[in-house]
Amino acid sequence: MELTELCFAGVARQAHAVRSGEVTARDLLAEHLRRIERIDPRLNAFRMVFAEQALAQAEHADARRSAGEDLPLLGVPIAVKEDIALAGLPTTKGTNAARTPQPADSAIVTRLRAAGAVIIGRTRMPELGLWPFTESSWAGPTRNPWSLAHSPGGSSGGSAAAVAAGLAAAAIGTDGAGSIRIPSAVTGLFGLKPQRGRISLAPEPQVWGGLVVAGPITRTVLDWALVADQIHGAAPGDAHVAHPPRMSFTQAARTDPGRLRIGVSLRPWGPGIPIADEVRDVVQDTAALLTDLGHDVVRLDPPMRDVTASTQFAARYVHNAYLARTDMELPDLLEPRTRAIGELGRRLPRGVVRWAAKDDAALTAHANRVFASIDVLLTPALTRPPIRVGEWDGRNVVTALLAASHYTTFLPLWNIVGNPAASVPAGRTSAGLPLAVQLVGRQHDECTLLSVSAQLERARPWADRIPSGLDHAN
Repeated sequence: MELTELCFAGVARQAHAVRSGEVTARDLLAEHLRRIERIDPRLNAFRMVFAEQALAQAEHADARRSAGEDLPLLGVPIAVKEDIALAGLPTTKGTNAARTPQPADSAIVTRLRAAGAVIIGRTRMPELGLWPFTESSWAGPTRNPWSLAHSPGGSSGGSAAAVAAGLAAAAIGTDGAGSIRIPSAVTGLFGLKPQRGRISLAPEPQVWGGLVVAGPITRTVLDWALVADQIHGAAPGDAHVAHPPRMSFTQAARTDPGRLRIGVSLRPWGPGIPIADEVRDVVQDTAALLTDLGHDVVRLDPPMRDVTASTQFAARYVHNAYLARTDMELPDLLEPRTRAIGELGRRLPRGVVRWAAKDDAALTAHANRVFASIDVLLTPALTRPPIRVGEWDGRNVVTALLAASHYTTFLPLWNIVGNPAASVPAGRTSAGLPLAVQLVGRQHDECTLLSVSAQLERARPWADRIPSGLDHAN
């Protein structure tokens, strides 16, 4: 396999290539760096590229292999989102308003390094992770490798763009309202938001009151499992701790799920939200495929307390934006739209803030009633095909937030209640842009989602498709 092909081969294949001596970690890393230098000026996926440090890490990986060491991710280049702490750097969160360097790596980065991964760079996000696109007035837009006119989503847009373009084998994203699933959906990747508390966010005990989780964005289901197996687990001080998985994630990705009862819902989380025909089609096609694979698939549109839950989430969202704004060292450097969302949060009455934060247990129990009769819930990932770069630029903050909530309506509930939820590639638009479905599992049950997602991947492979024209476009 040529080095360029290997850049698109994903974690499992790259780890095998280094382990077997097919390629050195240094050569693999150098090819990724060449691709970044050539391609990323058009994509804008990376905020920082750690070329010198990564080359040193790759050389160290080669020395370790020569000495007989065998680590799961030895020599594999992995990128991390800019809201994940790296020693010696401020945790920038898409802003220029953070300046104090972190004293140590996050638990995620520490575990990646311990597994032999090479940290290749830090990927872009919108300011404070507030949008389902990755754009800012000072850094410009991050673009989708499948169409430079379209967004790779957000807030982990840089992470997804990097993986889809073959600039990293995998990337770590975070998800507080869909921010792993959105970019995975629009770039043709697999992104599973794990159970709350599955992957430690240390040094933070929790982020955004428990809405935010972290996890990999990868080319394949097995790639996700390989990375997640190395980074999951609690750390001292964590506010949330997930139940232990019933098997390793790698084993789950290689295990047939058996016959499951799968509910299909096309009911948006809120009244009057349209769903594009192409989105409906891929959900129905996936339901038919799951039936063909032997599952019992039923239509199920459970009531989700739409008005109460959506209002509650909106209040938590803008309040957390306000808190995040006040945590910035130089808040005056934040963009006007970021400050405007923070101002909405500042103006919320204290009673509304307390109400929005207090009812998680009741809503969690209500939402999880659906799993009394099914094993997995299938929904759209997004309500329409990928948005264009700058599509909502002319809107004021309130109308832009409303558009974003309609676009992502099927996603935020599972951040509130904590369940694992995956974005699974599911075909293309008529223009060739990626589409996806969402699979939601019972609490603490990523394993079933991995088994079903891998079964779908075997029946309908997606990872062999790569964006055309990136290496040759001007």
